[in-house]
Amino acid sequence: MANIKSAKKRILVTETRTARNKAIKSEVKTMVKKVYAAIDSKDQEAAKAALKAAISTMDKATSKGVYHKNTTSRKISRMQKAINEMA
Repeated sequence: MANIKSAKKRILVTETRTARNKAIKSEVKTMVKKVYAAIDSKDQEAAKAALKAAISTMDKATSKGVYHKNTTSRKISRMQKAINEMA
């Protein structure tokens, strides 16, 4: 355990940020699963609606620094491609 006051604070701040990032990542994963579930059920309208919600969630995560912008772009592109191939 840290003895220095600033080191103790860093530990607390790291725990707080880790919890926040974990919650955000979990939300993104849930939204992505909903998109792929709609794609698997061959429901294009539901897939498009789920994609819109997923993009919003992923963009928020990117703006908070949880994901790199290229990672978000790649995941969105793959989901969009999967939806377009349904038609």
